[in-house]
Amino acid sequence: MTQDTAVRGTKPPTDAGGHSGADGPRLQRRAAGALLIAGPVIFLLAEFIAAAAWTDPAYSYTHHFISNLGVRGPSTLFGQYMYSPLAWVMNAGFLLFGITILAGVAALRDLAHGRRWAVLVPAALLALGGVLLALYPGSGEALNDGTGEYHSMGAFAGFTGGNVLAIVLGRHRHRIGVSARMGRALITVGVIGLISTLLYLALIVTSGDHVIGVIGLVERGAVHPFLIGLACAGAAIWKRDGTSAEPPSVTADTAT
Repeated sequence: MTQDTAVRGTKPPTDAGGHSGADGPRLQRRAAGALLIAGPVIFLLAEFIAAAAWTDPAYSYTHHFISNLGVRGPSTLFGQYMYSPLAWVMNAGFLLFGITILAGVAALRDLAHGRRWAVLVPAALLALGGVLLALYPGSGEALNDGTGEYHSMGAFAGFTGGNVLAIVLGRHRHRIGVSARMGRALITVGVIGLISTLLYLALIVTSGDHVIGVIGLVERGAVHPFLIGLACAGAAIWKRDGTSAEPPSVTADTAT
């Protein structure tokens, strides 16, 4: 007697309440997408609010370091005067944005064990960097008392972790369910960010006590592209339908 053990086109299994078994993965995928959107939004919104409160003199996105927004001050470092009335807002943004992105990466379902570590490690590095930035503001006093080293480690952990994360997610775009175009965009913003990081380092090393006027713009080239890329990837993941990112395996009929 021949028995069909795999029926194609059957509906997903439902639980006792009548909910589809696909609801769980769909909700988790949407949670992952929402967190990947929320992390960059937290950072960019905190940056905007803190910068808007800095009015005497006005804060410059091209000249001032991002970290200046987390220094209550008054203080001076690398020739830049720092006085951020809403420093706590920026530091809260530093603390939360990386942790939120890490949570979003951890919620991604469609990565095999090895690929999960490939994205979790840079995401964890990004989160650690944000925590260090929040706990050790980059003031002139921090440079003198030694805590500025922790701030510097946090900055470069964030630069490296965020950009490498974007590249890795782009390379595994078929596993997380985003388009080839989105995958290429993630890789591109990650490469731009790493190049900007190297240029930023070069400017810091060669500028001495007074950095050039566009240092803030160069630093944002190391940060803003990967933030925007991750937010766009999160939106694509959130909107993705219930189909698997990989072609499903076909279960053949068996004969008994």
